[in-house]
Amino acid sequence: QVQLVESGGGLVQAGGSLRLSCAASGSVSIINRMGWYRQAPGKQRELVATITGGGGTNYADSVKGRFTISRDNAKNTVYLQMNSLKPEDTAVYYCNLFRLLSNSEYWGQGTQVTVSS
Repeated sequence: QVQLVESGGGLVQAGGSLRLSCAASGSVSIINRMGWYRQAPGKQRELVATITGGGGTNYADSVKGRFTISRDNAKNTVYLQMNSLKPEDTAVYYCNLFRLLSNSEYWGQGTQVTVSS
């Protein structure tokens, strides 16, 4: 089993920055993909960014150039640096870990990000 604990959400004005963190514990393997998804009220959960153990990244078009995903494999932690935040970035942000060899997936409990205009 894998446990994911997120931190770093909060309220920020438009144009501001936040940094989310997600620490993984349990049966964590380096052969995984970690990432962030978000869900706004009344909308489906959507991809924000993912990163592989080797550092390969993928971003949603809506956050390219503003958000940066990174990870510390020694700490089993993934980060999301969010700059130039917009009101439309308001959502609950969920950490995700996908284990490639077992095709299993885990989610964090979510952290609220609210961007005021």
